[in-house]
Amino acid sequence: MVEVELFTYILKINLKKITFEIMKNIKRKLKIFKERKIKKGINNFFDWIKGAELIELKTCKVKDDPVRPELDVIFRRSYGRKIFGVIYKKEICAIMCFGFTNEIPTTVKELDLMTRDAYLSSAQRDQKIGKIAIAYTIWSKKKGGGKLIVKEVFKMIKKSNHLNRLVTLSPLTDMARNFHLKNGAIELKVNEETQNFEYKV
Repeated sequence: MVEVELFTYILKINLKKITFEIMKNIKRKLKIFKERKIKKGINNFFDWIKGAELIELKTCKVKDDPVRPELDVIFRRSYGRKIFGVIYKKEICAIMCFGFTNEIPTTVKELDLMTRDAYLSSAQRDQKIGKIAIAYTIWSKKKGGGKLIVKEVFKMIKKSNHLNRLVTLSPLTDMARNFHLKNGAIELKVNEETQNFEYKV
């Protein structure tokens, strides 16, 4: 009887040691796996950022727009308004829609009127529409896409010889505010229905 108890006791101790060693080994392997996965994720993230390019789009799925889904493609492409996308491996990763004005709108209605005015004025002069690019909606389908499209559009505007400002017509949400401030914009004005941020050119 004593021998059985002693054997059971020794077996329990050995099982604890073996279990401890197995768990230690599993934890070590999990740590290595996580580090590799994180490194691979970071590498994949930078690969897509480096390989992405800004292109002008003829259309977009307006129902995917979380900011202004009520604005159809005709609105987004009329009076010199543009739709730009960041594309990577034939996949659109982020979209920005903007119009060109000479003043800063505080509502979508003002944006419509101001872009029409700038467009019609340019037809009589030099075909260069407005001095201010107004980004009225931005959305991303891939992590980092929103920040990237702002950066790429900003570069495009800096190269322009007639645009001197990039201003947003953003919804009154903390998400919009945090996004623009985090990406280097300054808050210009908080309006009744919208807020304006400016990326300094």
